[in-house]
Amino acid sequence: MTTTPTPHWFKSSYSGGSGTECVECARTGDGTLVRDSKHVEGPVVVVPSHAWETFIRALRGRLV
Repeated sequence: MTTTPTPHWFKSSYSGGSGTECVECARTGDGTLVRDSKHVEGPVVVVPSHAWETFIRALRGRLV
């Protein structure tokens, strides 16, 4: 039986660090996982690699 590795969750360096962060992400071989950092046992959104890369490129284009 193959086991799935435990995701390594991280918060953005832009998060406040005061416990009020909104999301955490974890990279996988197929994409990125996103969850609410205040409800870690709640639902997880799975974003395919190509969609995540497009999202990040769009954000970088808008950051000042």
